[in-house]
Amino acid sequence: MSQPVRWVVLKFGGTSVSRRNRWDTIGRLAAERARDEGVRVLVVVSALSGVTNELQAIAYSAAGEDFEPHIDALIDRHRAFCKELDLDADAVLAERFAALRALETDPRAATRDLAWQAEVLAQGELLSSTLGCAYLRTQGRDMGWCDARDWLDAVSLPNASAWAQRLSVNCRCEPDAALQERFDAQPTQLLVTQGFIARHADGGTAILGRGGSDTSAAYFGALLGARRVEIWTDVPGMFSANPRDVPDARLLTRLDYAEAQEIATTGAKVLHPRSIAPCRDGGVPITILDTERPDLPGTRIDASAATVPGVKAISRRNGIVLVSMESIGMWQQVGFLADVFERFKRNGLSVDLIGSSETNVTVSLDPSENLVTTNVLETLSADLAEVCRVKVIAPCAAITLVGRGMRSLLHKLSDVWATFGKERVHLISQSSNDLNLTFVVDEADADGMIAQLHAELIRGGAMPVQDTSVFGPSWREIAHGKPAPRVSWWAGKRDALLAIAAEGTPRYLYDLSIVRDRARDLASVDAIDRRYYAIKANPHPSILRTVVEEGFGLECVSIGELEHVFKHVPSLSPERVLFTPSFAPRREYEAAFAKGVTVTLDNVEALHRWPGVFRGRAIWLRLDVGYGGGHHAKVNTGGVAAKFGLSLQRFDEFVEHARKLDVRIIGLHAHMGSGIDDPQHWRLVYAELAALADSIGTIETIDIGGGLPVAYTPDAETFDLAAWRTGLEEIRAAYPRFKLAVEPGRFMVAESGVLLLQVTQVVEKDGVNRVGCDAGMNALARPAMYEAYHGIHNLSRLSDAEAMEFDVVGPICESGDVLGHGRLLPASTAEGDVILVADAGAYGMAMASTYNLRALPAEETIE
Repeated sequence: MSQPVRWVVLKFGGTSVSRRNRWDTIGRLAAERARDEGVRVLVVVSALSGVTNELQAIAYSAAGEDFEPHIDALIDRHRAFCKELDLDADAVLAERFAALRALETDPRAATRDLAWQAEVLAQGELLSSTLGCAYLRTQGRDMGWCDARDWLDAVSLPNASAWAQRLSVNCRCEPDAALQERFDAQPTQLLVTQGFIARHADGGTAILGRGGSDTSAAYFGALLGARRVEIWTDVPGMFSANPRDVPDARLLTRLDYAEAQEIATTGAKVLHPRSIAPCRDGGVPITILDTERPDLPGTRIDASAATVPGVKAISRRNGIVLVSMESIGMWQQVGFLADVFERFKRNGLSVDLIGSSETNVTVSLDPSENLVTTNVLETLSADLAEVCRVKVIAPCAAITLVGRGMRSLLHKLSDVWATFGKERVHLISQSSNDLNLTFVVDEADADGMIAQLHAELIRGGAMPVQDTSVFGPSWREIAHGKPAPRVSWWAGKRDALLAIAAEGTPRYLYDLSIVRDRARDLASVDAIDRRYYAIKANPHPSILRTVVEEGFGLECVSIGELEHVFKHVPSLSPERVLFTPSFAPRREYEAAFAKGVTVTLDNVEALHRWPGVFRGRAIWLRLDVGYGGGHHAKVNTGGVAAKFGLSLQRFDEFVEHARKLDVRIIGLHAHMGSGIDDPQHWRLVYAELAALADSIGTIETIDIGGGLPVAYTPDAETFDLAAWRTGLEEIRAAYPRFKLAVEPGRFMVAESGVLLLQVTQVVEKDGVNRVGCDAGMNALARPAMYEAYHGIHNLSRLSDAEAMEFDVVGPICESGDVLGHGRLLPASTAEGDVILVADAGAYGMAMASTYNLRALPAEETIE
């Protein structure tokens, strides 16, 4: 017996069939598949863009309403497109136009019968497929046309409403040898058919509902046992977030069916959720591709995708309706939930998410899968009121994280929890298949959250974007081209660094020219009057002298730092030194006042308990404006969980008591976190402090802190200093009476420093390769403490091309002694090689320890 012909199914959506050049692409792609793979090709098409909306206006119009203008508009639209395609519209579409006109006089139109509505809605695909097939034939393509209703049979599901059984149907999709034999008998190598439509059991037309063309293609793929189904659309595939909202969203190049199903179900519009199951059950791969960018890899969905733990995508669904049901009598009451859900069934509603407690059950209704109207909700509420108290909460947004092993990722979601902690969360739901975690919040509160959460997932390591088996280029790269890679200063000084490493490791090395460049970047911002360097980031004497030479003052947080500053920069005026301690003992405040530096206080208790220390003094006041941010929860210094700053609720109390002690508050200060990547953050802080400053009357300076981010990861965007400058200039113009101060630390020195280590051992254990170094968390605590990322490079073998993944670890007897997981290093990495850890100039040596009695790293500077 001859082997059955293999098919490839290509689906093209409305935007992909609405222009001539797109049909040229369709013809070319179909012919290429047939020629290169020796297959036959079935092309499934949607209606022209916008046509289904016009048809819905007809189908769902009120009885008696005149819809002839809509029909006229549709015919004119297709005539115009035929002209663009150099086709004779009357010769190609006369039969279709007649069928459309006939629906106007159909007796069923008077009652808007569901079967008539289905016939109306089907016309868009019949029109587009007919004219498309005619056009491709004029271009020399061996193209045939077939009616999808001859192949797809609708099935009636239990409990489905009459509407669903006609206008949102499912179809049989088990592999069918007889159907494939009929298909194989078609005379042409290429076939075009319609998405969205099927044959009803009564012989009439049925509609697959929203996303029907995707689902049609999947049904055909499963029925034919196709080699694959290709979904061609106007985006390159599925992304880790909606690229319209998150330009840094990554293309997901490979997913398994389950992950793709979750992403599609929870908000991604590029592929309808119903289209995945037929292909999954039939073992047919799905590929999502971009009609305008056919060379991009797209997203491939199949059963052989590697299982990669981590969040793959974050999505948002609007219009969610929550129904909260409360009853003391529900506790351990047999059948209570059955009674409740029977009422949802009675009203034709499908429940999405469920949360429960002893006295409350809250469920969500997704409008994309339900007809959630005011009348429906009123009827449902009346039914439920018979057994419980009901509260409807709307509109809400469901924000969902999708990925493998969500339970094992909870420890990496600290920033995500913190972000949701700022909003009112109505419902949290974790899927039983461990593939998603959903938060339901008020729709208004969800604005802007997706981009923020996406960045936090990457920063915290929960979204493994470095894994190229899953993650492709970002939307920003696709749309605007890949930016030139940042050139690190150390790459051009490799020989010098190797020579320095030969003197002994571990060793920190700082390039003072980088420090000077960062200082001058900030000095160019005219809106800033006073610049202080936060020396806790790196108190190396040469760095202190460099920033002071560039016009910076210094900010200290302990008496030890104050003494260090005046020891190494003795000429520095005390007026250029800030003292901003946290929970310091009384003697440190006394010593700071004695040295003549500017002292900052952040609590009212010190005024009450130590009045003699502060009486008659001029001080700055550090406030907590109620929120914070940063690259990790541990660097968030604002909000109720942070120990820093005076709560705004006690602001009036502090001001009143300060006046009693003749304490002059001459500065207001707020530092809300480190690594904040929103350039507008500092503008908002200044505005809030300026509003408070007016009520005090003695404020001279407003200090908006530091926390400017550094691009540690390879794909991180350099901080938009221009936007930051513009924001400060605008707000400063609004409040010109106050001087503006900043106190950056990390931004000044992080990029200037590298940590040089030596490889001690290279070890493989249970499939994990590890490179051991002569220092780890004792020399650089940030990865262990903050899960921070630092670039790691084999300086000895920079030019070696063959690479493999290693965990880079130190010699400390702690499981957390890991500098980096899964880093690409030369496969030839060996004992004695020099490892360079990049961007280690901030909070590196400053936080180093002699834990395990290992010596501190050496330090050195270069110009």
